[in-house]
Amino acid sequence: MAIVGFVKKILKIWSHTSLIVRILCGLIVGALLGLFCPSASAVSLLGVVFVGALKSIAPILVAVLVVSALSKANEGIGGRFRTVIKLYLLGTCVAALVAVASSDLFRVEMVLSGQSEATSPGGLYEVFQNMLLNIVNNPVGSLSSGNYIGILFWAIVIGIGLRKLASPTTITIISDFAEVLSMAVKWIIQFAPFGILGLVFSSVSESGLGVFTTYGQLVLLLVGCMLFVALIVNPLIVYLYLRKNPYPLVWTCLKESGLPAFFTRSSAANIPINMELCKRMGIDEKFYSVSIPLGSTINMEGAAITITVMTLAVCHTQGVSVSIPSALLLSLLSTLAACGASGVAGGSLLLIPMACSLFGISHDISMQAVAVGFIIGVIQDSMETALNSSSDALFTITAEQYDKRRESKESNQ
Repeated sequence: MAIVGFVKKILKIWSHTSLIVRILCGLIVGALLGLFCPSASAVSLLGVVFVGALKSIAPILVAVLVVSALSKANEGIGGRFRTVIKLYLLGTCVAALVAVASSDLFRVEMVLSGQSEATSPGGLYEVFQNMLLNIVNNPVGSLSSGNYIGILFWAIVIGIGLRKLASPTTITIISDFAEVLSMAVKWIIQFAPFGILGLVFSSVSESGLGVFTTYGQLVLLLVGCMLFVALIVNPLIVYLYLRKNPYPLVWTCLKESGLPAFFTRSSAANIPINMELCKRMGIDEKFYSVSIPLGSTINMEGAAITITVMTLAVCHTQGVSVSIPSALLLSLLSTLAACGASGVAGGSLLLIPMACSLFGISHDISMQAVAVGFIIGVIQDSMETALNSSSDALFTITAEQYDKRRESKESNQ
């Protein structure tokens, strides 16, 4: 009986502890197990199951929430969508410029040896061709494959159709189903500490700190650029829109969105987490249910940094001179390519050869940089996903608060 009472007491303390604190506990335990018990491979299963559960429910959640939100939407949220799209594109473009400036200040070269078997798109036209084909892909196929740009397109079409033709009963049923899915996501997120434990264990036991030895400078440059954007650039953008201290909001988004995204390394898995964060922040569901999955498609600050830094590292290694106009053109190309990265298998790394072609670097050389990218991916991809995902939530909340602030000013005049 004493043991049962002790277990109940522990469970009570656990349930009343902040989720972030529980996640940090899982992180610490996972790191320790990875360092001292790397052979306990069964621990990694916790992470696989957690990410799998989030990735499985996320496409259905996005589809149903968007359909439900649009079927009962009122007029007046168009301004918020225009604002959030501006924020997404501005953030991605400035991130690319930061990467250009940093690569010029801290020149990094890489050892180009070995080949990657992956294939990359031939140009920007092919990137956007793939993206357009994904938009009109079979809706059932989009759901099963997690093609979010296709899910968004068909959900918007169906949602608008329901708004014009459906009966109130039908709309209520869809709304109830959306609530049920949201509750299921809450239950899954409660298991985040165990999922993070497994993911951290897997990363530490497999990679350790060895990745820093050969490509340490490149990793530091990528991480430094992403931290600068997350802690300096994004807060500055938020301040310009809201005219108040941005760091409480930035910290909340990094803590509650960026931290899980860092370890899941999956934007799809983090969509439900971002939606739950926006809901707790009081954001209109009709807005965030569209802006969050849209952000996972076009808000690609981390991808723009990866493409730019890796491309310029290849240029420096090959002795290719990069003029200021060429660097600015690379920033623009990286911004556009990053926005289409979700339509390319392999994400941002496979867009590096396309960017390298701007400087006349051969495909054989640039694909070696892709292989380097996969080697450091355990850090690069984690940071990239954390930056992308946390800024989805940050800019969504900023757009909502900016719109409300503007409406309040207009009503007082």
